[in-house]
Amino acid sequence: MTIFDMKNVRRIAAFSDGSRGGNPAGVLVADQLPSDQDMQAIAGAVGYSETAFAAWDGDRWRVRYFAPESEVAFCGHATIALGAVLTEMKGPNTYPLRTNAGDISVTGQTSAAGQSQVQLSSPPTKSKRADPALLQQALYLFDLTPDDLDPQLPPAIANAGNDHLVLALKDRERLSRMEYDFEAGRRLMRDHGLTTINLIKVETPRMFHSRNAFAIGGVTEDPATGAAAAALGGYLRDINWPHEGQIEIAQGVDMGMPSKLNVRIPHESGTPVHVSGGTRNIDEVNR
Repeated sequence: MTIFDMKNVRRIAAFSDGSRGGNPAGVLVADQLPSDQDMQAIAGAVGYSETAFAAWDGDRWRVRYFAPESEVAFCGHATIALGAVLTEMKGPNTYPLRTNAGDISVTGQTSAAGQSQVQLSSPPTKSKRADPALLQQALYLFDLTPDDLDPQLPPAIANAGNDHLVLALKDRERLSRMEYDFEAGRRLMRDHGLTTINLIKVETPRMFHSRNAFAIGGVTEDPATGAAAAALGGYLRDINWPHEGQIEIAQGVDMGMPSKLNVRIPHESGTPVHVSGGTRNIDEVNR
């Protein structure tokens, strides 16, 4: 890790609710990607749930994402943060990206007030019912019972570049009390290849509340998770949920970091899902 690299890391909150909230991400745009060791060290020093590293590579931006303790194949909120930085550097446009999860794109626009509005197109989506043994372990982890689950959304593994376990709860108050043993959560997620465990509450068919446990990445919870939002959108499409092509997710509220994620769901099964939101710069005082 070099001092030069750290000085050039941008800090952007993605999916912010106006001038507050959102999920902070580090972004480093460079002529070439640092070494794996340096990217991991930079992500650890930044301390956010993910930092995105990008360098132009032929016909698109090569992007890699590092959490404080590991690399992840795809990260939605860091992609939104990267889109805001590229828009600031090069102007509103659609930018092609190559990630470990496949080729995607991010589109940035600037509002009249100067705030970046960014949309990502996810990797292809897929989903399947959750394995009963995994479900039993997850319920134990969060001190839940089968009666706490909402039967209209069965537990599932949803994927839009990464696997996310989706657990829908009946009660909003129970969601607000989400707690778990961090080390046990990390082991469960590692053993089952999960990037997050996405606990959700359905308010209406097009409005969801969400909390995402992210122990595998070295943090307890994400205040906004674009990859999980895209995966959820794909899962809702697979089960013919009445989403009417779009849903909204409120996340981070219980953390005091309110975030808004808009998810547009094309009709064709498996195709990329589009997740968008606002961004805000995190100034030096708030780092």
